[in-house]
Amino acid sequence: MSETWLSMSMGDLGRGIASGDIDPVDLTRTYLAAIDAHPLRDRIYARVTAERAMAEATAASARAKSGHRLGPLDGVPISWKDLFDSAGSPTEAGTALLKGRVPGEDAEVLANATAQGMVCLGKTHMSELAFSGLGLNPITETPPCVNDADAVPGGSSSGAATSVAFNLAACGIGSDTGGSVRIPSAWNDLVGLKTTSGRVSTDGVVPLVASFDTVGPLCRTVEDAALMLAALEGGTPADLRGATLAGTRLLVLENGLTDCRAQPRAGFDSAVGRLMDAGAVIDRAHLDMVDDALSLSAILFTTEAYATWRTEIEAHPELMFPEILGRFRAGAQFSGVDFVRAWQRLEDLRAAFYEATAEYDAVILPTSPIMPPNADRLNTDHDYYITENLLALRNTRVGNLMANAGLSLPTGLPSCGLMVLTPPNSEEFLLRLGVGMEAALA
Repeated sequence: MSETWLSMSMGDLGRGIASGDIDPVDLTRTYLAAIDAHPLRDRIYARVTAERAMAEATAASARAKSGHRLGPLDGVPISWKDLFDSAGSPTEAGTALLKGRVPGEDAEVLANATAQGMVCLGKTHMSELAFSGLGLNPITETPPCVNDADAVPGGSSSGAATSVAFNLAACGIGSDTGGSVRIPSAWNDLVGLKTTSGRVSTDGVVPLVASFDTVGPLCRTVEDAALMLAALEGGTPADLRGATLAGTRLLVLENGLTDCRAQPRAGFDSAVGRLMDAGAVIDRAHLDMVDDALSLSAILFTTEAYATWRTEIEAHPELMFPEILGRFRAGAQFSGVDFVRAWQRLEDLRAAFYEATAEYDAVILPTSPIMPPNADRLNTDHDYYITENLLALRNTRVGNLMANAGLSLPTGLPSCGLMVLTPPNSEEFLLRLGVGMEAALA
């Protein structure tokens, strides 16, 4: 029975613990044993916190036996991207610039999850300083995509995704600045939730672009995403009962179909057909303000990223992967005037976007317009790296630029995701919508 636990959803594991069918100690031992035995262990986990995990599991077991569980996920083991501070354990954000960095306390979201009884299995690999949607990291490790051993898994939450996809965690906690939860979720056939900027605490999270940084789960089901969001916030899970797509109005954002390659397009078109069969009403439009917002990306993202990390980068640029170094340094070309005017323009474009989409329940588009690229070629072909990285992030960045809540769902075609965007701070509505879509796409 214990082997089947590794592929179960968090919700089902939590219910098994509540019923007494699963002991958190046995469950955690099963995960730790699977991690230790897995040939990809060191390509997925930067470090495993076995001692902490067993201590937390022992406490969860005692609570379960006494009938005093702290929440529906009490005793469930999960992984954390290596930019969430964890007391006494290195947090290095995938870069040699932070090698040996050991925080003194947990990030607020890790502390919240721990207070809900969740078990920390360890820290997972990621793109260097979280500044790539591909998941390639020659400085530390590059996990493989679950569907293609020669391809990258998506980033920057690469290990977070693969820890779940390879059954080495029940959920991975990642961050999303321009797509870093949703891209690896899509490419590894998972559910990924991008939260609204400012909703979930980033205290104790190594920053990239604080204006856009968000925290969210990569998991197996929409229910798991709802349960995990509540645990990260120390709140109450969204009520997902009775969700339906009947009468739901969805807008296909045709901007996201430009340069979309054959397989992601096929996955998306098939998914749209199934959503219509389930009762959704579909309209289509190309919105010019989205293109205008995307054109501001270089100013908005690279300028703040370089301002945040310039001192550390320029002290030791030789320690960095050249592609990531170049992306950071691109932020030096813009002036303060450029940056402020770009933000002013973005606020106007957001208002126009909200007005144009107000009559719809959600906007949908392919999570990524490309399939996972070949890792070796990314390492050796600069032009290929640039093209694939920008395309990988193109659709997901819409959600960050427009400050949306976002959800990526598997379409059934490997490594092809459907992205759903709703207005800021509408996660509970988005998750209910996601349950209806999940049922239609199953």
